[in-house]
Amino acid sequence: MLGQHELDEMLSEREKLNSDIQVILDEQTDAWGIKVSNVEIKHVDLDESMVRAIAKQAEAERVRRAKIIHAEGELQASEKLLGAARTLVQEPQAMQLRYMQTLTEIAGDKSSTIVFPLPMELLDAMRSFAKPRE
Repeated sequence: MLGQHELDEMLSEREKLNSDIQVILDEQTDAWGIKVSNVEIKHVDLDESMVRAIAKQAEAERVRRAKIIHAEGELQASEKLLGAARTLVQEPQAMQLRYMQTLTEIAGDKSSTIVFPLPMELLDAMRSFAKPRE
């Protein structure tokens, strides 16, 4: 009887399997005048290959859940970064404050080189002056 069901069913639907087995036993024992009052599946011996298959399935499920959690974290981080970028675009003062904060962080490090990013508008203006006039 148990061999006709998937392992997941055996674990999750024990009550149904117990009652199915009891019906089968009652059909066989009624002729003898015996009534089976209770059937309970307590232990199922599994083949070693089944144990390995179950372990692989459980590992695959853990890996799947870990990937989903990681992807959800990446999605949340990207949404936060997008919100921050929108704020920086809408508020030029916020960009200037972020620039100053970054310079403070860089200056605190023990590095010998500091790169100062320049606004693109300033670079464009410099390029227009550097172009040869005709």
